[in-house]
Amino acid sequence: MNVIHTHEAPAAVGPYSQAVLAGNTLYMSGQIAIDPAVGKIVATTIEDQAEQCCKNIEAVLEAAGTDMNHVVKTTCFLADIADFKAFNEVYAKHFVSKPARSCVAVKDLPAGALCEVEALAVVEG
Repeated sequence: MNVIHTHEAPAAVGPYSQAVLAGNTLYMSGQIAIDPAVGKIVATTIEDQAEQCCKNIEAVLEAAGTDMNHVVKTTCFLADIADFKAFNEVYAKHFVSKPARSCVAVKDLPAGALCEVEALAVVEG
């Protein structure tokens, strides 16, 4: 197993890794909309937070030697299911390969986030 870490995505805020590569499978921890440049959530809308989540995922994927086209499964968490449509519009721009997905509403997310996305990806080579 190889632990993946990049400064281009938020550092883990607990006893976990940004991602772990086991064989050719990348298991990514959930990403919320923390802007790694400032270490906190600055976006206030679901669209802007979803965009930051996707940027964070892209950064971790790049650090692992893969990209969004190699994501095979995501799990998405929304603080409010009413944000489903707006979230999907941003998500669709980034996950053009249409990986398998689960999306659920939850009571609360860390740091008051409006969404969180975790991913599984294939790393070739």
